[in-house]
Amino acid sequence: MTTFDDILEEAGKFGRCQKRIFALLCMVSMPWAGVYVGIVFQGFTPDHWCRVPALDEARRTCGWSPADGRRLTAPLVNVSGELQYSACLQYDVAWNASALTCDAEEAEPDATPTTTCQHGWEYDYEGRQSFVTEFDLVCSNAWLVDLYQSTLNVGFLIGSVAIGYLADRFGRKMSFLMSSLLNGIAGILVAVAPNYASLLVFRTLYGFGVKGGWVAGYVLITEIVGVEYRRTVGVIYQMFFSVGILILPLAAYYISDWRWLQVFITIPYIVFLVYYWFIPESPRWLLSQNQKAKAVEITEAMAKENHMTLSKNIETLTDDNADSTTASFMDLIRTPKMRKHTFILSYNWFTSAVVYQGLIMRLGILGGNVYLDFLIAGLLEFPAAFLILFTIERIGRRLPFASANFVAGAACFITAFIPESMFWFKTVVACIGRLGITMAFEMVVFVNTELYPTFVRNLGVSVCSTLCDIGGIVAPFLLYRLAVIWLELPLIIFGGFGNMKEFSDM
Repeated sequence: MTTFDDILEEAGKFGRCQKRIFALLCMVSMPWAGVYVGIVFQGFTPDHWCRVPALDEARRTCGWSPADGRRLTAPLVNVSGELQYSACLQYDVAWNASALTCDAEEAEPDATPTTTCQHGWEYDYEGRQSFVTEFDLVCSNAWLVDLYQSTLNVGFLIGSVAIGYLADRFGRKMSFLMSSLLNGIAGILVAVAPNYASLLVFRTLYGFGVKGGWVAGYVLITEIVGVEYRRTVGVIYQMFFSVGILILPLAAYYISDWRWLQVFITIPYIVFLVYYWFIPESPRWLLSQNQKAKAVEITEAMAKENHMTLSKNIETLTDDNADSTTASFMDLIRTPKMRKHTFILSYNWFTSAVVYQGLIMRLGILGGNVYLDFLIAGLLEFPAAFLILFTIERIGRRLPFASANFVAGAACFITAFIPESMFWFKTVVACIGRLGITMAFEMVVFVNTELYPTFVRNLGVSVCSTLCDIGGIVAPFLLYRLAVIWLELPLIIFGGFGNMKEFSDM
């Protein structure tokens, strides 16, 4: 009997054919970055205050700036220890053009009652538009922004399991193409959503296809290369997500409307449909489905493109990973060692998602130049991939994994207590934390596959990685709601997660 790995010895373990397919599939990681963390720009919440219609005429007549009008109509409130003009309250006064003369003075704070905004809000956003400004998701409605990210992760949770099953049932290629079609349709529906309720529904559908399609691509490329290349292609495949992270702020800077930015993020998924003619089905999957003739045909085509000659008897090709054992959830917790691996990996998936998403989304609420901050932070992700590739073969997995988690947690703690007057030092420490959590997140993906035996490996990855999606559901609420209390409070929580992860590492 000849196994597929035996044939790859002659057909080429990572030849021209695999490199071409790998390059095409790496493109899949880039738009996923826009889907995953596009909320930073699409859901940006600019400075805002209560709209008072009578002020419009006064501004034109008196030459007032928005800040001048705000001083007249908004009370001062304590925000994280600082007095600021309220974004959600206005003085309860019958404002009219005659009352707002050019020499009008500020109301007496103690003598004037206040009320919530009666005519909506005004936004300091320089001609740009996010879904927050379009649907007025501020003040008492601010929590609805959290749902935008949480519904995406609900889609991830359901879709990764469903499309994972379809990939095993109907093939990697077909699942990838069907998810790309769904992504194209759902992404455009998000862009044209008439109201926020429909936006959340379409966003969930979007999440259903995006992650499942990405995982199908990941599995496909790792199944057509030699075993010794799997780790490298897996890490580089993830690294292209960081390329997408760099493209996103540049696109958001030039595309001022969140709907058109959504179209920009979605277009690649429509383009991916042409991959039907450029990527093959996984021969390993075909062999597992007893479709030997098709597997032989694809393997011969790969050898031909790699300019290699097959001398072994390919007609006896068999599935070297065939195993009649059916895995169940109980197999993941049957022995003390398996229980330990399952619980620790699940915890690491959960906390990695919370800290990684939290640190990225935090860039949108810091008040600086969000485009530049996002770009600089994104650049820090690239060393993570190279550090992984450099260290794991030399010193193993455990030390780099534990060190990355410890660095991420410590950096979050330290950043929280560095004063704003030390801006650049605070920024550097925060970037180190971003580097650490990126490295930890990328490592947990392949560490998960290495710790389970073959017959339960796919199930183990699926079960443990669902905690990643649950972490993504929690992350926006954890970040945005705690930041209202104290801007640095989420960093304290993230730091705790990072350090607890370090003690949990295998």
